Amino acid sequence: MRTLFKTSYDTDINLFEDGRQAFWYLSLLALAVALPLLIDDFALGEMTSLLIWAIAGMGLMILVGQTGQASLGHAAFMAVGCYANVLLQQQGLPFLAAFALAGLISGVAGFLLALPMTKLHGIYLGIATLAISILADDLIVILDPLTQGVRGLEAPTINIFGLEVDRYGNPDRFYFLVLAVALLVIVAYRNLLRSPLGRSFAAVRDSEVSARAMGVNVARAKAVSFGISTAIVGLAGALIGHNAGIFNNETFNLILSIQLLLMIVIGGLGSIHGAFLGAAVITFLPQFISHVRDWIGGYFGATSATLPGVETAVFAAILIGFILFEPRGIYGRWLKIRTYFQLFPFYRRDMFRRQKSYLKTERMR
Repeated sequence: MRTLFKTSYDTDINLFEDGRQAFWYLSLLALAVALPLLIDDFALGEMTSLLIWAIAGMGLMILVGQTGQASLGHAAFMAVGCYANVLLQQQGLPFLAAFALAGLISGVAGFLLALPMTKLHGIYLGIATLAISILADDLIVILDPLTQGVRGLEAPTINIFGLEVDRYGNPDRFYFLVLAVALLVIVAYRNLLRSPLGRSFAAVRDSEVSARAMGVNVARAKAVSFGISTAIVGLAGALIGHNAGIFNNETFNLILSIQLLLMIVIGGLGSIHGAFLGAAVITFLPQFISHVRDWIGGYFGATSATLPGVETAVFAAILIGFILFEPRGIYGRWLKIRTYFQLFPFYRRDMFRRQKSYLKTERMR
């Protein structure tokens, strides 16, 4: 059993708990940097998609996992970031400026739209954000002169100080670009959690009544959380546009919002690890289902077309299974397994029992 003694507040808010944790994360980073030398272009493209999903997952995690506010409309802000990035580049702005402005525009849009929704909770907030996602789909079609409607836009080749980056021409460069953005988002996420603003998010999540009693401006915290969340998601949307090459309104439909929420629930709410684990499920599970479906179809002499809706059914079954048996997600299960071996034979079965509610004061809503 390993014991970690914290002797100061600085120790409590360090990026790494100890040297061993820092070693493992730096080793993982070294592996990520060396990945283009170890796998082929197709696998590298899948890993790039995983990183983009993880960036979007971290954005949504700030709102849902850290602040406790449900959202089914983040696909709309991915669309805002994607279209803003491409349209700004078409106006002559360099990629880095257009990319940063796309995230800023998406964040400001999210902040402004969140202001009238700060009094909403639970299912009512979910319905309001759902309406945003549906309206965004229609607005893309209505603004045809700007967005090209259902025909879609084509993302230009990225140019960074004379270095061209293309998803299909040089996938290794695009992978490193996405990896750099993911690392910046991780560092920003970790520093946000250690800041007073991040702690106010956690207070709002645990109990709005108690947070208000401690002097937290709940409405402001919710709106700022929504703005930061949508800014990060907007960056992910901009990367999705370059990853897809061509995109239209169907690229950012309601299903994408549901997949994002499903991803962080399966991965584990409230942690960066959960965003990456959920992104791995979203990225690799369809490939696995496709191989299994083809194998079953070949074994029984049927084509894959005779098994429609299998992917959606599997995703739904996995989500229901996690909600019923492991609400903490994949990362929560890993924490239980790790704690079991660290504390053996002193591990108690009820150590991670889920509470029915946070505080009785929440009934005052």
